[in-house]
Amino acid sequence: MTTRRIIPALGPLYDGLGPYADLLTRVVVGLFLVPHGAQKLFGLFGGYGIAGTGQFFATKLGMEPGWLFALLAGLVEFFGGLLLALGLLTRPAAAAAFVLLMVAVIKVHLPAGFFITAGGYEYALFWALMCLGYVVRGGGPLSLDARLGREF
Repeated sequence: MTTRRIIPALGPLYDGLGPYADLLTRVVVGLFLVPHGAQKLFGLFGGYGIAGTGQFFATKLGMEPGWLFALLAGLVEFFGGLLLALGLLTRPAAAAAFVLLMVAVIKVHLPAGFFITAGGYEYALFWALMCLGYVVRGGGPLSLDARLGREF
């Protein structure tokens, strides 16, 4: 079944920009992860670095050894975010980010309810589901995976 546009004159705009929509979304999702990793790894942007984040993971979340979980989370967010933005190793990077974000949803945000204004899970779950989309679909035609002709 084919659909008809309600405003046919917008067809050329949609057709012209359509291929770039996935690229824009993937780049934004990836780059939004990077500063969170920089907080954990390097203490940038008001972060606590591996030591401080590790202490939080250990004492508040019961994730031991805290420094190791802080390191892994920082690596996934920083380097996984860069890989996702580039569309390189897209599926594994997105899968790692999805798992990380679901842990954040369950361990940190779920007890606070839905709304982010109260520390709830809506924001982390949204980003987790965006990453899951790239696990399923891959990086798309405008990715380094496609350029190299190889993907997971």
